[in-house]
Amino acid sequence: MPAPPILDFSVFYGDDEVAKEKLVEEVKKCCLDNGFFQIVGHRVPGELQDKVLQWVKDFFAQPQEEKDRVHKDFNTWNRGYERIGSQILEQGTNPDLKEGYFIGEEISTDHPYFIGKKLNSGPNLWPETMPEVDDFRATSMEYYTQMHALARDVLAVIAQTLDLKDDYFKEFTSGAVATLRYLHYPPQPADSDEKLARGIGAHTDFGSVTLLMQGDVDGLQVYDKDTNEWLDVVPIKGAYVVNLGNMFMRWANDKYISNLHRVINKSGKERYSVPFFYSGNPDYVIDCLPNCRGEGQAAKYPPISVMDCVGASYKASYGAAKVFKEQPKTKMECVGGAQPILAS
Repeated sequence: MPAPPILDFSVFYGDDEVAKEKLVEEVKKCCLDNGFFQIVGHRVPGELQDKVLQWVKDFFAQPQEEKDRVHKDFNTWNRGYERIGSQILEQGTNPDLKEGYFIGEEISTDHPYFIGKKLNSGPNLWPETMPEVDDFRATSMEYYTQMHALARDVLAVIAQTLDLKDDYFKEFTSGAVATLRYLHYPPQPADSDEKLARGIGAHTDFGSVTLLMQGDVDGLQVYDKDTNEWLDVVPIKGAYVVNLGNMFMRWANDKYISNLHRVINKSGKERYSVPFFYSGNPDYVIDCLPNCRGEGQAAKYPPISVMDCVGASYKASYGAAKVFKEQPKTKMECVGGAQPILAS
């Protein structure tokens, strides 16, 4: 069973109105079903994608002490490197078997977002001792800018799936905050306990939309509620896996789905991926979207700012890992059945 469907996004940039309507209908079906789809035919250059993936490999290939020089614990706004086991996204499992590196907008310390502690906004922490770090920085920020543009395009299509104008999310995307995350999943031991060991545990994303570029090693799985199965998402060169986050599901009054997904890397190879998490303007108020509730029907959720909605989820996932590490070893081995952490 394919998971999720592959859609040609190039028609979004063309003049074929029939093809555009078909794309909108296909995206709508995915949003109603399990909130996942893949796109090809976007405008992100393949050469830039390849360069980013190579830099991701080069960064994580550095000695541990070099990566630790840019550890995110050196700041309070979640920029820089995190070691394997820093996060738990599925209750009842061991800490996730991945290491990461966080990048965002280059925000100065006198910027209102930094002063107001808006969704981890602040200066990036670059590995200054890494060879050719200037190119690493420039490539990362060029890609970050391209991802912002693609996220806006994806949201323009999603708006149309709800019979809204394609610029409906303009205010939401103005001054938007997003996080680019480089990830490395070492091979899991072949005999590892699949009930406890995850590259990243079953979870739903926190924000509006996520755009994921996979490397060439599989491991990503999406939950299919109709069959109660985990479906493999085979990497496709140049494609983006797109999914909705919990905030968008709330925004759509649960009409659209933020779905469970996980990574289990039993390929025997190093796995690399690059997700881009699009939160939106931190001060924007999320309230029930038009056409997402029946006449006279109340919204399921009260209004909430993007900052409050997404920020609470970050704290929950990292707090879980901290509690886990503070438990005695015997207690850790007796953790019960795995449950996903669902962000508010």
